[in-house]
Amino acid sequence: MIKLSKSSLSIKEKLAVSNVLDREFLGMGQEVQEFEKNLTNFFGRPAVVVANGTAAIQLAIQSSGIGVNDEVLVQSLTYVASFQAISASGAKPIACDVEPDSLCINWRDAEKRLTENTKAIMPVHYGGAVGKLDEIYKFASANGLVVIEDAAHAFGSNYKGNRVGSFGDIACFSFDGIKNITSGEGGCVVSSNEKVIQKIRDARLLGVEKDTDNRFLGRRSWEFDVRAQGWRYHMSNIMASIGIEQLKRFEELASKRRALATIYDSILVSAPIDRVLSNLTEIVPHIYPIILHSGERSYIREQLLSKNIETGIHYQPNHTLSLFKDSKNKELSVTSKIYPKLMSLPLHPDLTKSDIEYVCKELIKLL
Repeated sequence: MIKLSKSSLSIKEKLAVSNVLDREFLGMGQEVQEFEKNLTNFFGRPAVVVANGTAAIQLAIQSSGIGVNDEVLVQSLTYVASFQAISASGAKPIACDVEPDSLCINWRDAEKRLTENTKAIMPVHYGGAVGKLDEIYKFASANGLVVIEDAAHAFGSNYKGNRVGSFGDIACFSFDGIKNITSGEGGCVVSSNEKVIQKIRDARLLGVEKDTDNRFLGRRSWEFDVRAQGWRYHMSNIMASIGIEQLKRFEELASKRRALATIYDSILVSAPIDRVLSNLTEIVPHIYPIILHSGERSYIREQLLSKNIETGIHYQPNHTLSLFKDSKNKELSVTSKIYPKLMSLPLHPDLTKSDIEYVCKELIKLL
């Protein structure tokens, strides 16, 4: 089976986990501290690691003072985690349309959905691409909005020569099993706003103030104060030990992803599809989405699966889900048009050139 996605692990990650198990300190301690420092160096500004990417977004929203009765502008075409993280904070996700070329949020459409309750905009870096981020920040600044980037797909991507996460208000990343680097489960928040960073440090440990400092020293906080809602969202040493080794391998993993996507591009250049990702010298592609010109997507996926090729759909629009349907929503014309034709092909660092040639051969036959 040619898998749609998978973890790519070496013996070094396995040995790192074994070392943590041998030490028998599995919670939040020196590995978490080291991973956090390494990420801070990677981005050139403070990073806080948490349990997963969804927790990262939720804590970023909460720590920005956004909550009940507030609204966050976000594209509908994203994984449900983006919407659930917003609603978990008490705020309301407002579904927006996407740009037809990048499938990233269309800020002009978002502008139509502004209300007095709008407090933030959340651009989702779809597939590793970033969209019109300069224009989004200008729009946000003009309307007093915080920009909280859902960069789950974009670890290592650049925008105009600058690493995503190294600039802007707040960026949130995911390190789950299939992301550009993994810690098994995990995520991080990156920001230059020290107040936000400190709030997240406390909130990930049930709101116990300054508990991070004690955990990194191998101690517990027995007497403490809690002033804000917190959650059990900290990372464990087991997860961090994987992340430390994966970060060392980042250039290798990113290079493989770019090379594989480039092979897809070269073979599918004349196929009756639209390729979503571009500028592969700047981005690290997390998925390889295509837009079919014609044909029945479910039939094509079934036939490819019969040839031992997994495919995916990234993603069902959130405004079609029962929890997030809203009769007040204006039409999302681009999202509605593209979604039935959207399909993702296998992409992960353990694929070979011959794997991709086989996938493309079978796809082109069907098309």
